[in-house]
Amino acid sequence: MLELRSIHKSYLDQPLLLGISFTVEEGETVCLLGPSGSGKSTLLRIIAGLETPEQGQVCWEGEDLASIPVHRRGFGLVFQDYALFPQMNVAENVGFGLKMQNLVRSDIDRRVTETLELVNLAGFRDRQVTDLSGGEQQRVALARALAPNPRLLMFDEPLSALDRSLREQLMDDLRHILHKSGVAAVYVTHDQEEAFSLADRVLLLHEGAIVRSGTPRQVWSDPGSVWAARFVDAGNVLEGTVLSNSGRMEVKTPAGVFEMDCEHSPGGRAHQAGDKVNLLVSRHAARPDAEGMIGGIVVDVVFRQEGFRVSLDNGLDFYLPEAPRMGEVLTLAIPGEGIKCLG
Repeated sequence: MLELRSIHKSYLDQPLLLGISFTVEEGETVCLLGPSGSGKSTLLRIIAGLETPEQGQVCWEGEDLASIPVHRRGFGLVFQDYALFPQMNVAENVGFGLKMQNLVRSDIDRRVTETLELVNLAGFRDRQVTDLSGGEQQRVALARALAPNPRLLMFDEPLSALDRSLREQLMDDLRHILHKSGVAAVYVTHDQEEAFSLADRVLLLHEGAIVRSGTPRQVWSDPGSVWAARFVDAGNVLEGTVLSNSGRMEVKTPAGVFEMDCEHSPGGRAHQAGDKVNLLVSRHAARPDAEGMIGGIVVDVVFRQEGFRVSLDNGLDFYLPEAPRMGEVLTLAIPGEGIKCLG
């Protein structure tokens, strides 16, 4: 088990990581999700031993790794730029780490064959890596990291250089490979689609701290803050004022009056009339209803796989199963479970 204990790190005399603590269990994939500059890659380098924290510990099964050099930690790294050896063929690249372990040739060949089969490159042993596509090169990089049977895999934005269709394919393949191999993994990305597709658990980083932790479903449905909701694009965020809070809370917003369950503010005090709050309104729960609480003029309609994304003149947008007409006045109803109070 990997455990980080109160990791602190500065960059150019500015705090970058402010007491980061988390664990990664056996076979678990944890995604560090956050914007550029949030410290994700620095955290990965600290785990790998490529950088040292100013405070805190990186431990494996309770052992502090501070004195353990990079090559003895038993961790595998997969980078965005693949970092393959261009003068070597596929089998030589995959077997490089095994050769450094001074294994006999037959054991190296057997493990290279097994790993290439795992990443669906069984017929690529003798290919030159410079002749491969980007997706194939990334698979070779993954095979090279897997071949020495690492106790932890680390990924630093590995799919960001690939086009969308290839990224989606590799996300599916990578999830399958990680589950089949059973290796624990820490995956760094700024892309919430990648994080939600691959992770068993998502850690959302903002301004040097973990602001939300949970399964992809938990983080998506209940991001916990305005910043997190906007970053993961969990829905429409509305500022409002509490009208009353007796059993159910009524909140007045520029888009209408909403009712929901939200008894307490983040500080633990019950919301009172006049309090300012932020609401998260689901894009997927809305349905046309003449008696609905939200009304607006349709200003844009775009087809998406989830349905038609409909934008209204009040700045809100929703997914609907059927496309309304441009310029149509649309009235929508949203059930209670489609509205959350962010505090």
